[in-house]
Formats: sequence, structure tokens, C-alpha cells
Amino acid sequence: MNRKELLRLANTYGSPLYVYDTEKIISQYKKITNAFSSVKNVKINYATKALSNINILKIFNSLKSGLDAVSIQEVKLGLLAGFEPKNIIYTPNGVSLQEIEEVAKLGVQINIDNLSILELFGQKHPDIPVCIRINPHVMAGGNSKISVGHIDSKFGISIHQVPHIKRVVENTGMRINGIHMHTGSDILDIDTFLRASEILFEVAKQFKNIDFVDFGSGFKVPYKKDDISTNIDELGKKLSSRFNEFCKNYGKDVTLMFEPGKFLVSESGFFLAKVNVIKQTTSTVFAGIDSGLNHLIRPMFYNSYHEIENISNPKGRERFYSVVGYICETDTFGSNRRIAEVSEGDILCFHNAGAYCFSMASNYNSRFRPAEVMIYKGKDYLIRKRETFDDILRNQEQVTI
Repeated sequence: MNRKELLRLANTYGSPLYVYDTEKIISQYKKITNAFSSVKNVKINYATKALSNINILKIFNSLKSGLDAVSIQEVKLGLLAGFEPKNIIYTPNGVSLQEIEEVAKLGVQINIDNLSILELFGQKHPDIPVCIRINPHVMAGGNSKISVGHIDSKFGISIHQVPHIKRVVENTGMRINGIHMHTGSDILDIDTFLRASEILFEVAKQFKNIDFVDFGSGFKVPYKKDDISTNIDELGKKLSSRFNEFCKNYGKDVTLMFEPGKFLVSESGFFLAKVNVIKQTTSTVFAGIDSGLNHLIRPMFYNSYHEIENISNPKGRERFYSVVGYICETDTFGSNRRIAEVSEGDILCFHNAGAYCFSMASNYNSRFRPAEVMIYKGKDYLIRKRETFDDILRNQEQVTI
């Protein structure tokens, strides 16, 4: 999106504001499906947690995407957005057996990542097919906070515990219809990812009647100019060839699945915030904005990088600023960033704000969560109203003291 249009949206809807360009979402979806076009059965399940606004989910449903959900609430959002239960896979972590049973009643695909729940579920519901999440103990990219394939990860059943899985399956008579893994985010080393895939193939061969193999996701997107990213075409070519060979040896065409979130929506998102104050100290020039970690926590939580651009004065002389928020914490979005000269009242644009940004927002410091706008077929739509003080008080019961 161009700066002029983003400024118009900020003036129309106020700030802070999230903006999503659905053309980019659609092009990313087509990019990944095209990369695996040589595989007979491919299913892309959008990872709801990345951006869960129901209107964004409707976009994915219109694309014939599936849905990856990690909570019963995300499952219900998907159903409201029009997804058929069979097109939703539920991949929770650390939830109760009761929640899994409640989701199973809705008819979605269950994915279990620990032996204890697998055995309990198999004993009570042996007729409900289940997918198993494997931890391959392979880290395909990303820092420790976003890599989940390491040996101490809370996610998945260790590859070394496959004999235990088989014993549970034999004792309960349950059916395993899928094998799944997720190594983490920001995958760069395709060969490492393929090595993890070989582990998944080896596990899948040990179960007689699976319908799909889910390779997770975590594909890296560019965060700045000339940044490196996952070569999805190379991955598609190499993994498709190996997957087709697996299907031939297995004796049937199973479905190849992925569950991308960041890859599909990160670059579609822009976060717009107004500069409240320029503050000079003895060593730093701060640009303080009308937002904070309550709206965009990724830089503080994951040490993630978001390009910051002054769209009010894009051709101004570049200076160095530390962009900070208004929360009573250290909420620095970027230190000593080279940005076109900033004045109070300017609008700063944060790029790559589509994934894990609004979905991780909160009311910390009793601040309102921002509005969300979606651009669809050239028209802007308000898809989430800006919160008010009534929203802060909602569900609080005032006791007479």
C-alpha cells in the first residue's frame, strides 16, 4: 500500500490503527499453493492465532483454505466464518481432556501432542481418528523463543517415544489418521527442514492408514529491504518430489498439509501510530507514540524487527530516533533507527504488522485496543471498532465497599 492511502486511513479511522491488505494475503496463499502444485492432494491450513479477526478468516475460507486452530474459541470462530468442521484441525497444547472432547463433538480433526492425553482420549473415544504431533528434535530456524523443535520443547511427543505411541494405539484400538510436526518460525535452512521431514516420513510409515502428513510451517518472510526469507519455490520443488515418492511407497495418495500464519498475513499488515512527543536526552532522541507494548508486543517479547517509516514526511532528512511507547514499562519498538525527520503529530508506519500483532494485544495500563481496517477489492472496511471505556469495564462487577 502507498503512503498516501495509509495516511488517509489514519485520518479517517484515527490512530493507533491496524490495516490489512487482502491482496497480499491472497497472493501469498497462491504462492504457496503454486509451489506444491505437483502434489496431488495439498491442503493449506491458515494458523488462526496469527490474525484471528473473523473477516480475515472469511477471506481464507473463500480461498478454500483449511484452518489450524489452537483453542476451542478459535475453532468456534472458524465455524462462524463458514469453515466446515472437516476443514479445521485443532492443535492445542496443554489443554484439558474435557476441552478436546468438546472440540471433538464439533466434528473437527483432533491433533494430540502428549502421551497422557492420547491414552485417555483413546480409551474413551477409540472411534474418533486422531493426528499425532511429533517433536523431531530439529531446529529449522529462528531464535529460542520461536523454535519449538528442540529437545526441551513443551510441544509435541518426542520422536524417541514413538514406541510408546504405538503401544497406546495398540492397547486402545484407536486410529491414527495423521502425523504432524512444527519445528518453529523463521525457517531458512531448507535442507534442515527436509531432514526433519524425513523423520516425519519414517514415523508415518509405522502407521497403516494415515490420511495426511502435516509439516507445520514457520516460513520466514522479509522484514527489511534485501532481507532473506524462505525460498518457498525451492522447498516446494524438493519436498514435493520426496512427498510423491513417499506416497508411491506408502501405497496411497495422502494429503500434504501446511499450517502457515506469518507467511500468509505478516506482510499484509501495517500498524499506524501518531507521534505524541519528541524527547531529547543527553544521548538519545526519543519519538514517543500513542501506542505501546499493549498494541504491538513482538519487538519486546521476541526481539523482532519491524521497519518503521515516517509516512507524514517520507522525504525528510534522515535522523536517528529510538521509537518508544506510552506504557509505563520499557516498550522500545526500535533503538537508534534511521527515520525521515519526525515531528509531533506525524504518523509512523510499522511494517509486517499482520501476524501476531493485534492478536497479542491487551488492555495493559487500562489502554484501549486499536481499531482494525481491511482493504478488500480496493475498498476499506472497519472490521473492528476502537475500544471505549465501557469495554474496559465490561465484565467487571462493581462491589459496594
